[in-house]
Amino acid sequence: MTRTGATAVAPGAPGAPGAVKPSRAGLGAGGLAARAARGAVRVFLVLAALFWLLPTLGLLVSSFLSPTDLNRGGWWQVLTAPARLTTGNYERLLANETITHSLLSTFAIAVPATLLVVTLGAFAGYAFAWLEFPGRDWLFLVVVGLLVVPVQVALIPVSELFGSIGLFETTAGVVLFHTAFGLPFAIFLLRNFFAEIPRELLEAARLDGAGELRLFARVVLPLGGPAIASLGIFQFLWVWNDMLVALVFADSANPPVTVALQQQVRQFGNNIDVLAPGAFLSMVVPLLVFFAFQRQFVSGVMAGAIK
Repeated sequence: MTRTGATAVAPGAPGAPGAVKPSRAGLGAGGLAARAARGAVRVFLVLAALFWLLPTLGLLVSSFLSPTDLNRGGWWQVLTAPARLTTGNYERLLANETITHSLLSTFAIAVPATLLVVTLGAFAGYAFAWLEFPGRDWLFLVVVGLLVVPVQVALIPVSELFGSIGLFETTAGVVLFHTAFGLPFAIFLLRNFFAEIPRELLEAARLDGAGELRLFARVVLPLGGPAIASLGIFQFLWVWNDMLVALVFADSANPPVTVALQQQVRQFGNNIDVLAPGAFLSMVVPLLVFFAFQRQFVSGVMAGAIK
């Protein structure tokens, strides 16, 4: 019998007679082991990141070394003689009209090719996701099939086509080629993203009197911002770093920066004092674009992973 108002305690529960209290020493040892494991993982990731960035760091340091110092030893010589760093390479690079014009030419190709792919891909992705028209599924299968077509297959026939219509060795020809080969991936990516938008949200906008164009501009585009930003980053990086298409279709008198740097090697051989700063400048622009849209890029990737 228990007294009225007394609380029964289960045997073995904390506070019960004979209950075993958890050992603080055991909890402390487990916590220390978990912290040590997390610390080891962080150290490994930092070392892996430094190892991954080592070539970029070497290129950056080499771009600030004179040709004499570069021929004397590797870039790591600045660890013992930092006074050897100089900006002379960049001064000569900016005085090289071939390199400076090539940077402008690359912008003239990369920006329109990116805008066209993003714009046309967004319209087509919305159409494939939410508009009903004959042959929609078959056309989307054709778009998906175009994803596996390599660029090399189209070089000769497109060269003949561009030559017959006057687009060979022109900026417009390079932009059209990049746009054509960037659209299948853009349509595939944006269609899948737009298809995940709740149908009730679109129906509510239609009931409020929104037409398809207004619905696309006011509802779909804001919701698809992360995916569009991710697509824009991918397309810009691909076009900016391209060399094969630029080497075939671009104007040989005013080539993009990748071709211009390759021509410097072919003409002058070991001119690392021009190649190092030129290569680093060609890397800076994509990095700035990536960091400018980093938040949207991560949001798009995470949204795609969740969906």
